Amino acid sequence: MLARVWSATLVGIDAVKVGVEVDVSGGLPGIVVVGLPDAAVQESKERVKAALKNSGYMFPLKRVVTNLTPADLRKEGPSFDLPIR
Repeated sequence: MLARVWSATLVGIDAVKVGVEVDVSGGLPGIVVVGLPDAAVQESKERVKAALKNSGYMFPLKRVVTNLTPADLRKEGPSFDLPIR
């Protein structure tokens, strides 16, 4: 694992702690987001790529796996862009 940060999501009116773990490893280049992400979280791959490029960084040409924990909780919205970045 390369990095782990904490974020949160809303379940009703309660905030629930969500872990964001990122691993960069060898293999075919690509980005995978696991842990019950909705479509907005899946789209964060493109937003993060664009943000890194516009900040002057190169995106690694490796396999990037992002795990959102806990796995049984649905993650919704673009609020995970910053922790994924």
